[in-house]
Amino acid sequence: MFYLSQDLDFPNPSEADLDGLLAVGGDLTPERLLLAYNMGIFPWYENNQPILWWSPNPRMVLFPEKMKVSKSLGKLIKKEVYQVTFNKAFAEVIENCSKIKREGQGGTWITDEMQNAYINLHKLGHATSVEVWRNRILVGGLYGIDLHEKKVFCGESMFSLESNASKVGFYYLVSKFAEKGYKFIDCQLHTAHLESLGGEEITRIEFLKRLDS
Repeated sequence: MFYLSQDLDFPNPSEADLDGLLAVGGDLTPERLLLAYNMGIFPWYENNQPILWWSPNPRMVLFPEKMKVSKSLGKLIKKEVYQVTFNKAFAEVIENCSKIKREGQGGTWITDEMQNAYINLHKLGHATSVEVWRNRILVGGLYGIDLHEKKVFCGESMFSLESNASKVGFYYLVSKFAEKGYKFIDCQLHTAHLESLGGEEITRIEFLKRLDS
């Protein structure tokens, strides 16, 4: 495990331990966060912990052309039950994501410090949100880091206050980036939810090759 100094650098992601933990410490400045994501590294920690930096193996990704749209989701999209926007309520989306209770986690990893850091990245044009509305009420959404030059979107978190609302938002996100020629959506870690949408695991080596290709 590496302990970061104030210098703006990271060890090679291949030096992460078996759980994917690579380094401890540093800060959440835009420069460090963008360097991390461009190297295939992301922060993930809780309030009572120092900043922890990860590069897991395997890595969960979704290739836009492989997204699975179930019959029920397809019908929901066609009915236009929800209205979907981009970058209209970033702060509200990340706040809602922080409130979602997740299995196996005692508290949220989207701390106030993390929220402020990503809101700052959003203001600088590096973080994107998707909002899902019903009757002008925010009922779902997601956010992540947009690596414009690499054509990769790094998904961070999603929330849903109504069944399938976040899936609708994810569908529109994938469709938008597919049109822009993005290579894949980085989903970081495996979940059954992401797998149901077409996500798959690849090795860290393959992930890093695709990230830099």
